[in-house]
Amino acid sequence: MSLKVELKPHERLIIGNCIITNSNQRTRLLIDGKTPILREKDILTAETANTPAKRIYFAIQLMYLDDDIAKLRQQYFSLVNDFVRAAPSATPLLDQINNEILTGSLYKALRTTKKLIAYEQELL
Repeated sequence: MSLKVELKPHERLIIGNCIITNSNQRTRLLIDGKTPILREKDILTAETANTPAKRIYFAIQLMYLDDDIAKLRQQYFSLVNDFVRAAPSATPLLDQINNEILTGSLYKALRTTKKLIAYEQELL
């Protein structure tokens, strides 16, 4: 089954190691195969990862795009441990994210980390 992606005018999309920028019209893409895909609205940069939860998201995003969990494992767990010390109530969400990473479901881990970012905003 193909993944259907609709891009707004000038919206960007990462597919694998490529950045695709849409023209000035809406575009619908049908994508077959298995490769990391992120829409512009789901992409964080090092500069925009400016909170602990967003830094966790950014680490998972890099794992997802590089398809390499081991490379960032130590940094990721350091960020998670710091987050748990600051907000122990977030442990259930972090456990869910960890389980998704351990099963290789990195895109699901990114979606769950968005819940962690929202939770962090509630705490602040």
